[in-house]
Amino acid sequence: MNDWGSMTRRFLLGEGHSPPSVRSYIQSLTETLKALSPKTQTEKRRIEIALEHVREIKRHARKLEERVMMLEEKLQVLEEDKK
Repeated sequence: MNDWGSMTRRFLLGEGHSPPSVRSYIQSLTETLKALSPKTQTEKRRIEIALEHVREIKRHARKLEERVMMLEEKLQVLEEDKK
């Protein structure tokens, strides 16, 4: 049976809501930078550099996610061996 009161309370308090992922933040930042319309060459170059930095951040984030997955798998194996 559903408890509508507790479900509403959790929704309103933001409980059970996961924060946006790093990929979401990177995508949002990329879209924002691409939507800018530079007025000068200097502004254009700054936006290009910022987009390059976002690409590097995306690459590093992907490597970190892979490393976390690998470490979680190792931890799971160690926990299974411990039992």
